Amino acid sequence: QVQLVESGGGLVQTGGSLRLSCAASGRTVSTAGMGWFRQAPGKEREFVAAYNWGGASTPYSASVKGRFTISRDNANNTVHLQMNSLKPEDTAVYYCAARSAGPITSVTHSVHYWGKGTLVTVSS
Repeated sequence: QVQLVESGGGLVQTGGSLRLSCAASGRTVSTAGMGWFRQAPGKEREFVAAYNWGGASTPYSASVKGRFTISRDNANNTVHLQMNSLKPEDTAVYYCAARSAGPITSVTHSVHYWGKGTLVTVSS
């Protein structure tokens, strides 16, 4: 099993920045892909970004491309999401995601493990 713990959420004004982090523990040697999804109130969970081993790229969601950057700290089994130029429509619970083998894609069923989520609120 892999445990994922998110941190870094909070309240920010439009145009501001936040950096989310997700620490993986447990059977991290089996974590092939890590990424982020988000879920706004009343909406379905949607893909944001992924960092996959072996070069299997998954493009950023069109809604965040150019504003968000995902990175991975291998030594600490952590993945980060730098979010810049935040907009009110970015308000959501952000979930860390991981997959044991193969890449995380833009669909939720590509994910094997989920974190509990961290709330990001962007005020207008």
